[in-house]
Formats: sequence, structure tokens, C-alpha cells
Amino acid sequence: MSLSIKQIRDNTVRARHLMQRSRSQGFAVGAFNIDNQETLIAICRAAQKLQAPVLVELSQGEVEALGIDNVRDLVDNYKAEYGIEMYINLDHSPTVEACKRAIDAGYEFIHIDISQANHDATTEEIIEKTREVVEYAKFTGALVESEPHYFGGSSNVHTENIDYEEIKKTFSTPEGALAFVEATGIDTYAAAIGNLHGKYPVPKELDLELLQRVRDAIPCQISLHGGSGTPLHYFEDAARIGVSKININSDMRVAFRDTLEKVLADNPTEYAVVKLMPTVYQAVQAVIEEKINAFGSAGKAIA
Repeated sequence: MSLSIKQIRDNTVRARHLMQRSRSQGFAVGAFNIDNQETLIAICRAAQKLQAPVLVELSQGEVEALGIDNVRDLVDNYKAEYGIEMYINLDHSPTVEACKRAIDAGYEFIHIDISQANHDATTEEIIEKTREVVEYAKFTGALVESEPHYFGGSSNVHTENIDYEEIKKTFSTPEGALAFVEATGIDTYAAAIGNLHGKYPVPKELDLELLQRVRDAIPCQISLHGGSGTPLHYFEDAARIGVSKININSDMRVAFRDTLEKVLADNPTEYAVVKLMPTVYQAVQAVIEEKINAFGSAGKAIA
């Protein structure tokens, strides 16, 4: 059922308050991707158990699988059932039109990523289309996130090592971040400091000194994408520095698939797969709880 404009605006006001609390209290909010209802249940149970605010997010492929409006309804239903503080983030949306649809559906967080669809998009094109989403979002108050260039990797398990010399070419700079924030009016800047989409054979390394300089340079919120496979101490430090949102996907997918494969192998005659799913929820929930504790957001929910 569609939300009224008053309900949407009330939700976005609460979302903005959450981001303000994260900055003032030194914690980050976990943004966890879903591509099925079972993962959403795991997020809800972790949020309820730890009394943590959470973002449920979906990128373009997940939107196509689940539906913009369907996820809105699911999140609202589970939010009420579990009594938790939960919002929706449209993640790496490649077009202005898709962002507008999510804003109309009442999504509180919108990530416009023009370079996702076109890695060679010019800075001028990215700024122009990001500003269009920022202007459109003013009607509901949705928070808009973006970045000035393509962010590498993919939300999968990779076999290659991380080429940091290549990745450093796309690192954020304080000057570039400030110029982009001022040109677009975004609420959240997606920083690149060694974070990378996907899970790799080696742990990721974050440049916290660079993060501090970016934090000092810009007034808006900062997000970190590509959180999977990152040693937890980096998250603790990033939250203290002033990161407000950290995205997690691949770590959850690995837990989901590995556990599902095991329970299917252990129960070869059970065809009611729904009976096997609680073990899968629990594995994914454990990943989410680990991240929430590292982000410092346990006990920070206001339902």
C-alpha cells in the first residue's frame, strides 16, 4: 500500500535525524543489500536483537528482481512487526528516472550513480544529473548520495588480488570531494579510500588519514561502499572519524549461499526448502550483527 506524502516526509525527517545522530555520537549505520525476503528477515532480527538502526538497500538488479514498490511494502510491514528503526536506500541507481521512481515510492535514501551505467561519464554529466535528483528529492526530503567517478569492483567473490596502485588512482581527494559536494548539493558523499566492491582473497586496507582529511573538508555525510572483506577495526575508526553509512553485501551473500548449500546437502530428501531457511537466516544474521557491533550502532535505534 502506498505511503501518503505526509508519511514519506515524516520518514525522511527521521532518516535525517539518524544521520545527524550518527555524526554527533560517532557511529555508522549499516546499509545491507537484499535480493530475497530471507535476507530482509535476517536484517530485521539483527536490528531487533541489537536495537540498531539499519538501512535496507537494493541496487538495479535487485530492484528488477523484487520491485521498487514491493520492497517498500515489505520493509514497512517488517518494520512494524519487529518494532525497529529501518529505512530504504536505493543503491548505485544508474539513471535519474529510476531515482525519481524510488523517491515517489518513499525511499528515504537515494544513491544516484551515473558512472555505474557509463564508466566514461564526464564530470559535467555526473554533476548535472546528480543535481536533477537532488532537486527532485526536495519534495519528499529524501537524502541523496553520489560520487564524482566510477567506483570499482563488483558485489561478488573475486579470485584476483587487489591492485592498490591502480585503485589509488580513483581515491577521493579533499579538494575534489568539496568541489563535488558544492556543485551538486548532495547529502552524502561516497568516499573512495581503499574500499572496494566485492570480497577478495586479501583483506582490504583503508586510508584513514585520507578519510580524516576528506571529513575535515566537507560538511555533509560520508558513506563507505564495498565494506565486505574489511577488517573490523577499520570500521570502528571510520565511525569515530565521522562516516555515517557503511554498505555491506558480499559478506552476506557468501554466508547465505554457503549455508544454503550445506543445509541442502545435509537434507537431501527435504523439498520444503522453507523448513531449511532458519539456519540460513541465522548465518546471515550473524554477519550483520558483527558489522553492527563494529559500526558502533548497537543500541542507537529510535523506533
